[in-house]
Amino acid sequence: MNNKRLAIAIGVAIFLCLLPVLLPVRSTITIMNQMAITIVFAMSYNMLLGQAGLLSFGHAIYMGLGGIFCLHIMNFVEHDGWWIPLPLLPLFGGLFGMLIAMFFGSFSTRRAGSTFTMITLGLCELVIASTVVIGVFFATSGDRTYAPAVFGHDFSTQTEVYYLVTGWMLLSVGVLYFLSRTPAGRMINAVRDNPQRTEFVGYSQWLLRYIAFCIGGFFAGVAGGLFAINFEIITGENLDLAASGEILMVTVLGGTGFFFGPVIGAIVFTLMQTVLSLYTELWRLYLGILFVAMTMYFPGGLTGLLALHAGPWRTGRMRLLIWPYTQLLIASGAATLAVVSLLEIVYQQQNVDAATRHIVWLGMHISTTSILPWIICTVIAVTGIWIARRQLQRAATAYQNASDIPFDPAIGIYRDQRWHTH
Repeated sequence: MNNKRLAIAIGVAIFLCLLPVLLPVRSTITIMNQMAITIVFAMSYNMLLGQAGLLSFGHAIYMGLGGIFCLHIMNFVEHDGWWIPLPLLPLFGGLFGMLIAMFFGSFSTRRAGSTFTMITLGLCELVIASTVVIGVFFATSGDRTYAPAVFGHDFSTQTEVYYLVTGWMLLSVGVLYFLSRTPAGRMINAVRDNPQRTEFVGYSQWLLRYIAFCIGGFFAGVAGGLFAINFEIITGENLDLAASGEILMVTVLGGTGFFFGPVIGAIVFTLMQTVLSLYTELWRLYLGILFVAMTMYFPGGLTGLLALHAGPWRTGRMRLLIWPYTQLLIASGAATLAVVSLLEIVYQQQNVDAATRHIVWLGMHISTTSILPWIICTVIAVTGIWIARRQLQRAATAYQNASDIPFDPAIGIYRDQRWHTH
């Protein structure tokens, strides 16, 4: 790690340490805890999908089982007097998650592509069925405050839990970053990109996939341990196909082609799940629309969208994009707000107050018997979409101009005279 990256890492760590001071509200700290846990979980999944090219529909198994194992340890600490400090608990969750991943991965990683995906889907259903058969193991909860105090802290407050969760998040991200830069990490990338060539140069495809699978299982178990500490309960919903689908969505939304892509995806997903859900019941609909749009038009995810502007940023031409992007954002924002308003009106009409015959949206009382709100929203939506389509072409042209290299050192002249300033 060079000095610049080290300085950025230290700056991020200091900023995270100051967040509870800047945002001392309990609910905000709870959201930040959940965000950090999701980041660890998403990074563990990216070890499979982004690094090894393995699409899994059962990654929540290792997170859920690691968390359940930690809850059992909590109960042993409470009732049998085991001396295990709470900060070490995620390590046990990670080891248990890796143990399960070692068993399942020993046969599932012998195949790649759709075969591997179908095997993980079957394993997920198998584990969910086991929650009924072995209910004693899966039905549990715990109390973190019975763990031995660490330097006088019993982790009874959300702020103390925040520092524990954030510390493990930084450690997990740092270790995964280091592993991705090792020769083994590079070969895992190679088996993702060209498995036949990897085999030709003497490396086992199965062994490399198996290593990535076990590493992903370990850090998923760490995320499960952090989840158990934060919420003190885990149910079958944390192991099912929906949980695996959510973490797949988080990772792809952030960008699987970038190491820190899942971090951005986890932040966006957590904010939509916790903050946006306070204002609307349709947050999953909006998340689905965002996911489909990103998959269709920006397969590199949100991180890939930011990376596209690295060139203009380095060459100092971002100023050329400010006005075209502003126009595009205004038009698309107005269209999005109008479409969302139409959806919210339709949804809230199901729970309309029969006495007043109105709904409340954006602080306004909208009558359900009037057609005017429908007309206004439709006109704004159609107009905004039409303007946004026109501005999109202009923004694309501006981006192309800003990304073009004005001076070609190979021939010593300006390739595009538009950039030549006298």
